[in-house]
Amino acid sequence: MSQQISILGFAGSLRRESFNRALLRAAHELLPSEADLTTFDLEGIPPFNADKENDPVPKVTEFKAAVRAADALLIVTPEYNYSMPGVLKNALDAASRPYGDNALDDKPLAIMGASSGMLGTARAQYHLRQSCVFLNMHPLNRPEVMVPFAQEKIDANGVVIDEKTRQKIAELLQALVAWTRRLKS
Repeated sequence: MSQQISILGFAGSLRRESFNRALLRAAHELLPSEADLTTFDLEGIPPFNADKENDPVPKVTEFKAAVRAADALLIVTPEYNYSMPGVLKNALDAASRPYGDNALDDKPLAIMGASSGMLGTARAQYHLRQSCVFLNMHPLNRPEVMVPFAQEKIDANGVVIDEKTRQKIAELLQALVAWTRRLKS
């Protein structure tokens, strides 16, 4: 592994002005100098269909290649109905199939999310962690970045203005770099 840690980040929201995409943009600003962050837009990954897993659409092939090329992942998830969004679940299903071709296998990752409610995506993040068990991914345990009342912490231009939130994102990225080095050594 090179000195520089390559991180692939993606948001589980398709909405262009989502709070979670704002967190992903903030991660670019707060990235440690020993890491690179590339983002991937999940728009265009179709609902998972096992009948088509051996002939994936180009967007799925591109996503799997990006996952494989990265040293670590940064997943930014909203919470829909107490869970991760369908687009994120579909992307994970597509990246892990067909059986024996799991691009997510053995990947270190960090998770964060923002919502307008008081729990800041806690349930979605815990649900995502359950999927990580079967996918053999290695989620970072701390710090947890669950941004509640995001409308008070992210301005109308999609900029994270809350200093404590920015600090926690920076801490998460530093921890992800250290976690990735530890797991890859």
